[in-house]
Amino acid sequence: MTAQRILSWTPAAIVFDCDGTLMDTECHWQDARLRALREFGFTPAPGFTERAKGLHYTECGVLMAEEAGHPELGADLTDRLLGHFGALVADRPLTMPGARQLVEQAARFAPLAVASNCPKEVVESSLGTAGLLDRFDHVVVPDDDNGIRPKPHPDVYLTAARLCGTDPADTLAVEDSHCGIEAAERAGMRILGVGPWPAERTMALVDLWVRSLDEPELRGWAGDRVPAQIPGNRPTMKP
Repeated sequence: MTAQRILSWTPAAIVFDCDGTLMDTECHWQDARLRALREFGFTPAPGFTERAKGLHYTECGVLMAEEAGHPELGADLTDRLLGHFGALVADRPLTMPGARQLVEQAARFAPLAVASNCPKEVVESSLGTAGLLDRFDHVVVPDDDNGIRPKPHPDVYLTAARLCGTDPADTLAVEDSHCGIEAAERAGMRILGVGPWPAERTMALVDLWVRSLDEPELRGWAGDRVPAQIPGNRPTMKP
């Protein structure tokens, strides 16, 4: 890791993943996967949760069907998965620790976007319920019609940077899964990883890893970049 590539730098834009990064929805995805599998009488194999984390929901449905030995049920499992997830999120939307404060601070010094593998209506609904949606200039999700492929392809991150008017190299990606980190790395962005300490292959791709967006060094970094208001003058960046 090269932490100073983040902590001594002001990005031109910041692109956040949603699930597991801003919104505490990974528990909802886990519950939704289990409910969908059990409805068909299947039990997930060991390690399934980690293999499924960060995948586009359609790819997750295919994975569920394949690991259950019934690939022909991919579409049915995908539909059940998304239905259960939507109901769970609507019932209990939760933000990750520190997410709200970081987003509110970051929105004062850089354009923000969300790049997610979830359906756009799910992302916008969960962020809207949490009171965060209006902080983001753009929400980017996979879109077959426009050729935007899901993570780990870099498309959602490249599109988010383009919409923010920034070069990917000047853009910070904030991610929690290997799938998403791989997408951001392929897009050429600097990467802030967040969550439990990851595997070495994931750690090798990030510039800085934090256990939580609420960590003091991260809050201090964001706070130092919020423009200081000097009476009678235009805002200036804090020293």
